[in-house]
Amino acid sequence: MTGVESERSSASDDASRGPRVLLDATAVPADRGGVGRYVDGLVAALAAGGADLVVATQRSDAERYRRMAPAATVVPGPAAITHRSARLAWEQTGLPMMAQQVGAGVIHSPYYTSPLRAGVPVVVTLHDATFFTEPEHYERARGTFFRSATKTSLHRAARVIVPSKATRDELIRLLDADPTRLDVAYHGVDTDLFHAPDEAEQARVRARLGLIGSTYLAFLGAQEPRKNVPNLIRGWVAAAADRTDPPALVIAGGSGHDDEIDRAIAEVPPHLRLLRPGYLRYADLPGFLGGAEVVAYPSHGEGFGLPVLEAMACGSAVLTTPRLSLPEVGGDAVAYTGEDAATIGRDLAALLDDPARRTQLGTAALERAYQFTWQASAEAHLAAYARAAAA
Repeated sequence: MTGVESERSSASDDASRGPRVLLDATAVPADRGGVGRYVDGLVAALAAGGADLVVATQRSDAERYRRMAPAATVVPGPAAITHRSARLAWEQTGLPMMAQQVGAGVIHSPYYTSPLRAGVPVVVTLHDATFFTEPEHYERARGTFFRSATKTSLHRAARVIVPSKATRDELIRLLDADPTRLDVAYHGVDTDLFHAPDEAEQARVRARLGLIGSTYLAFLGAQEPRKNVPNLIRGWVAAAADRTDPPALVIAGGSGHDDEIDRAIAEVPPHLRLLRPGYLRYADLPGFLGGAEVVAYPSHGEGFGLPVLEAMACGSAVLTTPRLSLPEVGGDAVAYTGEDAATIGRDLAALLDDPARRTQLGTAALERAYQFTWQASAEAHLAAYARAAAA
């Protein structure tokens, strides 16, 4: 008997746990961006809640998921699926085979694509509709691929999970999606990882960034066109250039394909400091976000806005845009701005000039962030799985 068959034979028949779910985590990137934090948070919460869960993973992630979700069954996929094309091919054949081997009642594909002939009901997470509403912000091949995957999932999946009402409404408006098959499941935030930092945490991050004794504004996220980083840079210049002690701007996160960022950086006056430290360690994120004067995230549109929620959980004063899902996340606990550089500069300057307003936003952000839990997200996912299995 193989290991997978053994796991299948030992599976519980307790109907109260719902269908056995095979969650495909093989698409999670090594850098643990937004998709990775979604899958990680969901897996841990599902397992903690007693779900009958099997997690398919990259081999390099297997031990991580075993530690994160000891109650789940973790099954590594073949070594070749580290390559994207091989993973997509395996998804069509190997994933349905794994579902059969482990006795899964439902497959959950958490990132747009899924097997076309799965043999069991499939639930797919579609994270946003911006591939349709903002096509100019994506490389042509990537946009074409994800638009096709979105349409296919809407047509073939038993249930589609979306992270916000705004995303649900966009899919209905743009693609005539069936609203009775769409389930909204907000993301949560790990409040052990993202928390209001103490002075020591803030000081450690400042020292690593070379900002001892200096104030700064923070951005954390993928540096791609949709995130609007060039206009953030230009807005910061407008807000900071004439100040006696101007704050630095720290743009953290992975590099993207936005060439306009380099052009905006070339316009920065020499007396202003702009830092691009790349990825920061998870342990440094509370100090980085919570230690900033303002966390700015002037995105053109988000399916959810996890970076905004994570900054809120660190007690940050957040400035973002009222686009798509972002008001669902931020509510009255964040400040809003436009997408153009002049408006961003005006609203950044207003926050820099108003410490009491920043303190008020940070307090409200902490309170609101605690309303978004992975436990609640897991419960919404379990309801979607049950609906899929019963369909």
